[in-house]
Amino acid sequence: MRLFAVCALLLFKVGLGDACASNQFAESGQCCSLCPAGFEVETQCGKEDTKCAPCPKGTFSSSEGLGRCLPCSKCPRSVPTVASCSAVQDAQCECDSGYFFLRERSLCAPCSKCTRGEGAVRQCGLQGDNVCQVCGTGTFSEERISTKPCQACTQCSDSEVEIRSCMPNSDTLCMDKKLHILSRPAEADGTREAPEEEVTEGQGASPSPGTPKFTPQDNIVAYVSVLAAVVLGLIIYVAYKCWRSCKQKKALSKARAAELGSSPEGEKLQSDSGVFLDSHSLQDNQLSKAGTKIDGKQDTRLYNNLPPSRQEEVERLLQEGGGRGWRQLGAALGYEPEQLDLFGRGEAPAHTLLSNWAQKEGSTLGLLCSALVRIERPDVVTGLTCPAQGVSVV
Repeated sequence: MRLFAVCALLLFKVGLGDACASNQFAESGQCCSLCPAGFEVETQCGKEDTKCAPCPKGTFSSSEGLGRCLPCSKCPRSVPTVASCSAVQDAQCECDSGYFFLRERSLCAPCSKCTRGEGAVRQCGLQGDNVCQVCGTGTFSEERISTKPCQACTQCSDSEVEIRSCMPNSDTLCMDKKLHILSRPAEADGTREAPEEEVTEGQGASPSPGTPKFTPQDNIVAYVSVLAAVVLGLIIYVAYKCWRSCKQKKALSKARAAELGSSPEGEKLQSDSGVFLDSHSLQDNQLSKAGTKIDGKQDTRLYNNLPPSRQEEVERLLQEGGGRGWRQLGAALGYEPEQLDLFGRGEAPAHTLLSNWAQKEGSTLGLLCSALVRIERPDVVTGLTCPAQGVSVV
């Protein structure tokens, strides 16, 4: 008889398992009650039903359960308190946008993001972090990083055909039924069905047999032809730029040779029997000396004293210098690569470099000219109008 009673009690528990919220039963077979919000378990369910007691001061319980009340959180000094802690709710701390209050560590933590195929069922805010869940049937989310809920899938209209069904990470793919790609290429007798777009409105006649019809193969040939034309145009453009650059270099070399030949020092060197000196090397030597001493005195003119128009011209030349531009000048002036990378983030790095350098003590034109000669930029030295007369060779 006792065994029968136990079996009956077990069957009763199994039958009511789904209806019992706590999934626990007393010895009498009664479903154990849950403590409501604001209460905690005082006596566990066993011989008798669960006994609950109000949460002590400084603790809270925000939902039904069979556990103990949790200690209230304290907002940091830098985080405003929206609501104080109560028996049914923890303290509400207002973090900045994109952050939530992490009570385990008493700090504002960045909100987590839902990945593709997931949607947020609870937005990040006073209630805590984002809660993400895989999109269910009829919903999707194509964003890789998102805080939005799943969106409803698109339903194809009567004039469209479904190419791909909706999935958690992608929407339904629909296509117009009137597109040529969906039409039949030929009938069994060899005649082709004319698309609806080709039928003249108000007339039932089909297009004439001589009308040209384009196939996918024709489209591929057209695309390849366009691509070949673009590549050929690029090759011609690069070749033209190279030819123009070489022509400019030759003209510059001739101009340098002519300028050197007209100077007294150039004539003296060229008149020496058995002696040949490259004109470019001689000009760099002259510019280097001109940048350091003038009439036996150090060039103490400051770069800041140059007219703004001349400074802009120097900055333009350095900006267009390519491989020997403002970055190489900065290295010659003693700047570290990290500083040059920082200057390069702006819109006018040459202006930033020279403005920064001009604020330093001893930023004279003599030092600037010497650095420009070392990086082989005599054109910029000319833009500075560094003196080339009265040069001391000491």
